[in-house]
Amino acid sequence: MSGLQLPKTIQHYIDGAFVGSAHGETFDVLEPTTNAVYLTASAGDATDIDAAVAAARRAFRDGPWPRMRNRERARILYRIADAVEAQDETLAAMESFDTGLPITQAKGQARRAAENFRFFADLVVAQADEAYRVPGMQLNYVNRKPVGVAGLITPWNTPFMLESWKLAPALAAGCTVVLKPAEFTPLSASLWARIFTEAGLPDGVFNLVNGIGEVAGDALVKHPGVDLISFTGETTTGRTIFAGAADRLKGLSMELGGKSPAVIFADADLDAALDSTLFGVFSLNGERCTASSRLLVERPVYDEFVARYARRAAAVKVGDPADPATEVGALVHPEHYERVLNYVETGRSEAKLVAGGGRPEHLPEGNYLAPTVFADVPRTARIFQEEIFGPVVAITPFDTEDEAVELANDVQYGLAAYVWTNDLRRAHDVSGRIEAGMVWINSHNVRDLRSPFGGVKASGVGHEGGYRSLDFYTEEQAVHVTLGDVHTPRFGKDGDQ
Repeated sequence: MSGLQLPKTIQHYIDGAFVGSAHGETFDVLEPTTNAVYLTASAGDATDIDAAVAAARRAFRDGPWPRMRNRERARILYRIADAVEAQDETLAAMESFDTGLPITQAKGQARRAAENFRFFADLVVAQADEAYRVPGMQLNYVNRKPVGVAGLITPWNTPFMLESWKLAPALAAGCTVVLKPAEFTPLSASLWARIFTEAGLPDGVFNLVNGIGEVAGDALVKHPGVDLISFTGETTTGRTIFAGAADRLKGLSMELGGKSPAVIFADADLDAALDSTLFGVFSLNGERCTASSRLLVERPVYDEFVARYARRAAAVKVGDPADPATEVGALVHPEHYERVLNYVETGRSEAKLVAGGGRPEHLPEGNYLAPTVFADVPRTARIFQEEIFGPVVAITPFDTEDEAVELANDVQYGLAAYVWTNDLRRAHDVSGRIEAGMVWINSHNVRDLRSPFGGVKASGVGHEGGYRSLDFYTEEQAVHVTLGDVHTPRFGKDGDQ
């Protein structure tokens, strides 16, 4: 990308210093529009994770960070937010180059990341201590303490912003951290070290180890010095992490895969529903966990909706992520691209292809896929049941409200859902019956940092957002103080005679 200064190598960041892997291993990082190697990154293993965790433990045990007043930590988080926001353009260019995300959608990621730090800085300062008084007898209060060393494992879609979702509350709570970013997209994660240092974060509070998930990520999950794990990623990996953390009963917060339905009733504003569902599955190249990738449409408007949706999808501009006109860019990595193409080929035998289905003719290289729409998709189809994580959507008709709910719930996932209707009773009733951690009514995914974020069923364990995030990164110790005379049954009282 013109004007973008790229490093040739990316190293780990441990205890305030950039370091290579202990055993000298590296891995190649590809640029998704050509799949050319553009840099190498240090490939961490258990030895590097050991060093990072040791630094985090020292900083937690002996350093000032966990013992600072909330206001003092908040001032540093505000400085972090300002530094992040100041490089919005640079970060957008990095994210677009590294992930294939269209530049217009990459812009604003720094502002969202900065807002995460400001939000949790405000929240930790405003957090009230709980106290319970039994008049004349007892005072009970809750002593909230940071848990310890947090292991953070983040995905490759909008990586910088999603890293901030975990880093901000963990640091606000007083934890020290070891971050393992996704190996496909390590570029923007390398910015955190300089940002944190210049903001005044003490050495050892933030540590970063690059590497392959099955090696570095696995070592982080199983490390005895790591107290909790926060993970965002696909469900199969989540199950592996769940098993790896079980031996030490570590705290887990995992936002996993999704196959989110958008239920569109005949009385809905179809123009608004079209705009929202097209954006919901094709923005971010379809590589988003909350994508509305299953459209359930009431039969009276089904044919009209499918025809209009297919025409709009065929008109979506696929191209160079750096081009401001691009609406869908290149998928992140050739491995993922092949996976998505396999689903498209499977879908051809399961349903009716009405748009897309292959590489655009004007893009002969790179991980490009035209927005792909299947109609008349049965609930038994793999493209109905399984997360594809690309610009592919399945449309299925329904006849009754009960059938719509049944179809919405007939998958293993339960992350998000969308309901489109102008019937207020139906909107609330259907939303409540859908098995999903989050439901949007007559809207696409609009995030409120105060509200819980997470899924049910195979879409996750736990919720983050607002005070729920601070609850995860802290322990609540109940302290009971007696105010009056103690009246305890006197076991063995005859021994006083």
